[in-house]
Amino acid sequence: MKNVTLRQLRAFEAVGRHLSFSRAAQELHLTQPAVSMQMKQLEAVSGLPLFEQIGKKIHLTEAGRELYHYTQTVQHQLEEAAQTLAAMKGIRHGKLDITLISTAMYFAPKFIARFCRMHSGLTLKLSVCNREALLARLAQNATELAIMGHPPQDMDIVTSPFAPNPHVIVAAPDHPLAKARRVPLKRVAAETFLVREPGSGTRRLMQRVFAEHGLSINASMEIGSDETIKQAVMAGMGIGFLSSHTMQLELHAKRLVMLDVVGFPIIRNWYVVHRANKRLSPVARAFKEFLLGEAAGLPQESGEGPRHSPARRGVDSALQDPASAKRTGPAAGKHAPRAS
Repeated sequence: MKNVTLRQLRAFEAVGRHLSFSRAAQELHLTQPAVSMQMKQLEAVSGLPLFEQIGKKIHLTEAGRELYHYTQTVQHQLEEAAQTLAAMKGIRHGKLDITLISTAMYFAPKFIARFCRMHSGLTLKLSVCNREALLARLAQNATELAIMGHPPQDMDIVTSPFAPNPHVIVAAPDHPLAKARRVPLKRVAAETFLVREPGSGTRRLMQRVFAEHGLSINASMEIGSDETIKQAVMAGMGIGFLSSHTMQLELHAKRLVMLDVVGFPIIRNWYVVHRANKRLSPVARAFKEFLLGEAAGLPQESGEGPRHSPARRGVDSALQDPASAKRTGPAAGKHAPRAS
């Protein structure tokens, strides 16, 4: 494939990602015939069909899927090269590429905004997704940094804790337990719970907390976002187990209340995460250092509510020194490199 051009690879990556010639053309600011011609030229050079049409939809062939994987690698390397060159001009002209777990969208943007104000020439690429999608982006090297609450143990990544992440049980203000004190966990387990989707870090933590006490919960509804859970709890459809950082406005407005449950809040950590073999751009390094220094003061509890029992850290280890990075995954036994 000596005669392949970068323009053809960029067009192929866009078509492969959208599985649509028209959407790829729109993204690349080209005409659809121009994109189609580049794909024909690429197939001619490769000597293999890269697409197949089934009905009205196009799909990647086996050869197409293989080339798509390498095309993404080339694109990431080009972006890294651009970042390195930008570093020679200083981080003011760099690009910050960061992915947030959906729960972090309630507090992380204020730190990102503060950092961007300090470096006004930056370009920001911000993605928000659930745990499954975030792990896929890390695995595919599709993001420089990620912010999440429960890093995977089976992926070769560097994790740096930067702030406490308190989890509480919440209800509508008129719930029978809203004014009760030191409610036993067994009593709470009898209530109707609104829970996150399978695979969610919040749900996994909730199940672990109850299982440690030999309890299970009555999950009446699975909901794919914290925002919808909050609305359903406020409507009186059940109670929820959430990070208190996701509901500061509702707690202050007294539209939700934190139940005074024995052993709560459960304190986890927020982490900034990147692949262990990732060579971070100067912008990403600067933001990581900024976050480790600025975000440690996030409150362990938010809003108005009852005085809780002493915070429990048994489920997640106590917050480490924010500057300490930990490597997880298959290579965790090796010396963990400093974040680069």
